[in-house]
Amino acid sequence: MFTGIVQIKAQVSEIKKGNEFLHIQIKVPLSFAQDLQLGASVACNGVCLTVVEIQPCEQETTTLHFDVIDETLKLTNLGELAHSSWVNLERSMRFGDEVGGHIVSGHIHDQATLISITKTDDNTQMCFSFDRKWRPYILRKGFIAVNGASLTLGNVSEDTFDLHLIPETLERTNLQSFVVGDKANIEIDQQTMTIVDTIERIMADRMTHSVTPS
Repeated sequence: MFTGIVQIKAQVSEIKKGNEFLHIQIKVPLSFAQDLQLGASVACNGVCLTVVEIQPCEQETTTLHFDVIDETLKLTNLGELAHSSWVNLERSMRFGDEVGGHIVSGHIHDQATLISITKTDDNTQMCFSFDRKWRPYILRKGFIAVNGASLTLGNVSEDTFDLHLIPETLERTNLQSFVVGDKANIEIDQQTMTIVDTIERIMADRMTHSVTPS
């Protein structure tokens, strides 16, 4: 589990592509990898990945190795990564950690496409398009994780949502480098999904068992 608070953004140092398989190496500060164990979970652009190798490097850095298989490549933007791509990273939460964002599982539901950017000195508005099947769960002022970052939704239409990002969020995440047409991983808030699905199921049951007056 994760909090959706991106801890660092780091660059891909090497990437190896196979048949529906990807091996990613990411160089991180030594402080980020402190006490990290093989098999640990790290969110990479919001995707929960397993650390398969930890390689100490020079100049206070460590290289983390991850394997990505076909199902994850189909659902996420990890297949678009290349050498020097920036990725958002967060280590799994520990007991007692502050939850500054919202609970995130690291299991991506889909991708959303950036369709417009509006910038001012203090605010950046990004508008993303998404598959309409997720509309019941994407609500104004609700939570969504975008490339692993816990964010509050702005205006929502049938197939678009807005994000309003302060300079600090842009500086800490790879959303800063997004251009129109880029795709971001999205994870719908699980609590919202549970509530909406439960209400719909109850309403459907009531309709099924209701008695029509004669």
